[in-house]
Amino acid sequence: MTKEVKVKAPKKRKNASLDKRKARAGWIFVLPFVIGFILVYLPIVYDSIWYSFHTMRPIMGGGMAFTPVGWANYVNAITEDADYVQTLVTGLKDMVFDIPMILIFSLFMAVLLNQKMVGRALFRAIFFIPVILSTGIMESIDANNVLNSYMDSAEGIDDGSGQSAANSIVSAMDVERLFSGMAVGEGLVTYVVTAINNIYDIVNRSGVQMLIFLSGLQSISPAIYESVQIDGATAWETFWKITFPMISPMILVNAVYTIIDSFTTESNVVMTYISGMSQKTDGDVIGSAMAWMYFLIVIGIIAIFAAVFSAFVFYQRRD
Repeated sequence: MTKEVKVKAPKKRKNASLDKRKARAGWIFVLPFVIGFILVYLPIVYDSIWYSFHTMRPIMGGGMAFTPVGWANYVNAITEDADYVQTLVTGLKDMVFDIPMILIFSLFMAVLLNQKMVGRALFRAIFFIPVILSTGIMESIDANNVLNSYMDSAEGIDDGSGQSAANSIVSAMDVERLFSGMAVGEGLVTYVVTAINNIYDIVNRSGVQMLIFLSGLQSISPAIYESVQIDGATAWETFWKITFPMISPMILVNAVYTIIDSFTTESNVVMTYISGMSQKTDGDVIGSAMAWMYFLIVIGIIAIFAAVFSAFVFYQRRD
């Protein structure tokens, strides 16, 4: 008679899935920022919101006294400060015009720099140099450049024709002559003129977007292009049927980045106006209300754009 011996199977170790391990590594990577945001930036954000709902006045012996006023600062910023409303409209209008210019230029240059040519790495570095020069202390120096301020002024340089030639490369008349014979409206002419005259600023703000587009272009499999060439597709058809849909996620990312970059740059007219309010009496609380209104407007623009454009984004499946 044989005895049955029961052998316990070794316990299986519960290993985290690959997705969970990647998520954990991601949180560890952003942990310094999260800690810094909670300890440093979050109290500042809270104070800014708190100030926007109060008024302040100096008290005897030093210090400030705060009085809650509800939404009065927000209402006063819109109804009583005409300069803020005008500056806000100008800033939003500039943002709407700048975003397509930057995206089109950066995509155009990324397509060119993605071609096989001698010195391709050098050309990529050259187009990214303005990004380095326009950040940090270099941006502050450029913002205080008296010569640039004079060149950007309405006076400009008198060339004898009675017109200012300093701050414009081309005029509407030049573009109208170029588009003569085409059914082109005045709005498109004005847009092209503005884009050409702002080419310096567009190049300075297109470096990061160019790199993102380049990474998207290089992620497209060469086999796809080979197959469409065999089918006889032209370069124009290849771009609109293959390249453009494949990099549509990068277009969305770059659009959001460009909006945020325009919102935070020192040359932003709205931010400059809000910063100037802090120099006035009781300007801190009014400036806080103006800043948060502008912040909510920009967030709304990003949300609307992302919601609309996400419906047209093509995501390549790799399974």
